[in-house]
Amino acid sequence: MMSVLVWSLVLLVNLNLGVNGLRTHNGSSAATRPAFVNVGAIFTFDSTIGKVAKVAIQQAVKDVNENSSLLPGTMLRMDMRSSNCSGFLGMVGALQFMETDTVAIVGPQSSVVAHIISHVVNELQVPLLSFAATDPTLSNLQFPYFVRATQSDLYQMTAVAEIVDYHGWREVIAIFIDDDYGRNGVLALDDTLAAKRCRISNKVGIPPGSEYGRSEIMDALVKIALMEARVIVLHVYPDMGFLVFSVARYLGMMGDGYVWIATDWLSSYLDSSLPYPSDKMENMQGVVALRQHTPDSLKKRELVSKWRKLTRGSFGLNSYGLYAYDTVWMIAHALEAFFNQGGVVSFSNDSRLSSGGLEDLHLDALNIFDDGKRLLDNIWGSDFVGLTGHIKFGADRNLVNPAYDIINIIGTGFRTVGYWSNKSGLSTSTPEDLQVNRSRTNQELHSIIWPGEIVTKPRGWVFPNNGKVLKIAVPLRVSYKEFVSQLPGSNMSKGFCIDVFVAAVNLLPYAVPYQFVPYGNGKENPNYTELVNWIAAGVYDGAVGDIVITTNRTRTVDFTQPYAASGLVVVAPFKKMNTGAWAFLRPFSPTLWAVTAAFFLVVGTVVWILEHRINDDFRGSPKSQIITILWFSFSTLFFAHRENTASTLGRIVLLMWLFVVLIINSSYTASLTSILTVQQLSSPIKGIDTLKKSNDRIGYQVGSFAERYLVDEVGIHESRLVPLGTPDAYADALLKGSKNGGVAAIVDERPYIELFLSNQCKFRVVGREFTKSGWGFAFPRDSPLAVDLSTAILSLSENGDLQRIHDKWLIRSGCSTDNSEIESDRLHLKSFWGLFLICGIVCFIAIFIYFYQVFRRFRGATAESEGSKSRRLQTLISIIDEKKDPKDRDKKRQKVEENEIRHDSELG
Repeated sequence: MMSVLVWSLVLLVNLNLGVNGLRTHNGSSAATRPAFVNVGAIFTFDSTIGKVAKVAIQQAVKDVNENSSLLPGTMLRMDMRSSNCSGFLGMVGALQFMETDTVAIVGPQSSVVAHIISHVVNELQVPLLSFAATDPTLSNLQFPYFVRATQSDLYQMTAVAEIVDYHGWREVIAIFIDDDYGRNGVLALDDTLAAKRCRISNKVGIPPGSEYGRSEIMDALVKIALMEARVIVLHVYPDMGFLVFSVARYLGMMGDGYVWIATDWLSSYLDSSLPYPSDKMENMQGVVALRQHTPDSLKKRELVSKWRKLTRGSFGLNSYGLYAYDTVWMIAHALEAFFNQGGVVSFSNDSRLSSGGLEDLHLDALNIFDDGKRLLDNIWGSDFVGLTGHIKFGADRNLVNPAYDIINIIGTGFRTVGYWSNKSGLSTSTPEDLQVNRSRTNQELHSIIWPGEIVTKPRGWVFPNNGKVLKIAVPLRVSYKEFVSQLPGSNMSKGFCIDVFVAAVNLLPYAVPYQFVPYGNGKENPNYTELVNWIAAGVYDGAVGDIVITTNRTRTVDFTQPYAASGLVVVAPFKKMNTGAWAFLRPFSPTLWAVTAAFFLVVGTVVWILEHRINDDFRGSPKSQIITILWFSFSTLFFAHRENTASTLGRIVLLMWLFVVLIINSSYTASLTSILTVQQLSSPIKGIDTLKKSNDRIGYQVGSFAERYLVDEVGIHESRLVPLGTPDAYADALLKGSKNGGVAAIVDERPYIELFLSNQCKFRVVGREFTKSGWGFAFPRDSPLAVDLSTAILSLSENGDLQRIHDKWLIRSGCSTDNSEIESDRLHLKSFWGLFLICGIVCFIAIFIYFYQVFRRFRGATAESEGSKSRRLQTLISIIDEKKDPKDRDKKRQKVEENEIRHDSELG
């Protein structure tokens, strides 16, 4: 009989049953509503979820049948059968339902059984509504008649991933039951963690069944204890989960440093247990678990108040019981809409099942629900408020508004530390009370008491206890060995970078087993970009050395906080400049000299125009007036001008000009003093811009990132670049020069150059540092060691140890570097253009006012007499050139004085 049933299932899955040639079963074609409708339910009665669901479904059927506004004249008749978590028994039950004109099936609770039954209901067109099958791969695309009436594990695993990301952990270990429910849930977790740049470092599958006992669990947990990650996600069934916790406590894995996150299997068990089992609670202290969130409502409270009476206090109500209750109401609402649309409950079978040699299988008893598609569409269109919240399906055929409570097991119970919802993420407010959209800044949870009764967040990882030693690559340099070098005849290394790394590791609160591995051939400096790529590929666990932090490198590895500042500079030969006979011209650039001379003439001319009509000092023959302009303007340089200014405008212009002369004179004096008393250095190269415009050859250090930077960023052709390996090669190339096979300048990082210049007195840094960067230790992406070492480096900087290590290795006596940067000592126009601008504006305003007054007189003179254009021009010139009578000014002054005397007498 068993083989016959299995063959029946295979045949049903592979046959493409149609509706052509169907015959009506039981002949029900009446338009009236039937007196009753058969609904089946199949799940495991004696399981944690099943025992709660059975009572909830019975109560839901009773409430629906007592509701006069829903399905009037029609009763729901529920037939429940137990599958005992067996896919075979679940399939048998589904086939038996097909013989009793069942319009819908509630269940199963198991994702494994749901996969099997979904093949049957797809062919027989009967909706299958599961209140507990959370496997994300149970897709409506593959199984059109499968309806998930609960939340998908896709959302639960998203919540787990966000908890992991919120606490800054990057790796987790997943322990799961090795069936469809466990495997597919962990696959969803893997995807959601990857979206957060996290990952599952190890997956431990537990075979379903009783043959996997305590000793096997202990072996698996011992292996986990030797691993690096300390965040463990447990996605199993209750019995196996409690066994894992018991063994973990025995092995000391429920103590300080561990993080345990359980999926909703744990909360479902606790909610249905009255009271909480003390022996199990002792094994789970500090565990974080998830529970499907159901908002508080009057209907929910009414069912909770009835529950103790319904169960005689033997077990509690969990979230899956609420979803089972709502599933029955979902079917009832769909049937109501189905009948309102004229739907008829009728069944047919395929004549092909009773022919072609299949007569002995009696498959003609299996019926197809003729209008099953219409009922299914009405189920998808559900839109009502149930005990679990808003019952409505989204575009992805999952219930809308997925949310979970986050609970923390502590003492003899648990407390809610936060919530997760698909819209707002993590929060301390319930999803229905929180209307803000998700953002990284508003993610929060209450404080959690972790295993070991600690409140500080566990680090989430340790160095594994399996004997693994970190392979730390150390560049095998042939130059500048003060930074990093290998001790002859050993694998030990020394240098500035090594001492910083060792000092930082010593500050870590845990031991770091590591081994330095030389990188390079020892004949030339290694390529640091290739070294970074080897770290990203997993060949090395990290690298310690003078490694520059660049944008491209940060895309593949993680760096620590910079422990040394760096940046590219230009080094070139220089020569000492003698003062010479023309040293007095050097303080000003040619442009500044020209502009200053021009302003002397402009100001002299402006003052002459303003004073010509009223001041005898500015009158005379044209020759004498030109001499006066030149003399007056240039004599102001020494404040030795003899001519007095009589007009107000002239005095304003002269006052502004004398201020400009004062500033220029002081600046010239200071600059000339510096030129004559301080040793001046000169180089034809002023910085990177000079090199870019020239065709000279440029040197760089072998293995440095400077080569690619000069080519890609600065735009210098690669043929102009010359690789140099040692400080001696630097000096020889610079002394030869670009035209003699050497280089005109060298571009390298400042730490190397400072060490180079400490004993090379013929070269100097020219221009300014044109990049800003730093040196750091490199580790693989998302390495927690990079974060902890960054904190240690900051501590070294704050307590002064970093500077002491620097002074130990890099301070050298020799050439003074006080004046190492060669800058132009000339003053340029850009330093004074503001003064010249103000002076020019004052001159313009004064000239404008003067000519305004002249043209007013000209208009008055031409209004009294008419004449030719030449006559009018002569009048204008005469007005400009005529001398103003001083008596006019005296009369005005006398009139003002008389008015003042009259005003004083009136007051007296």
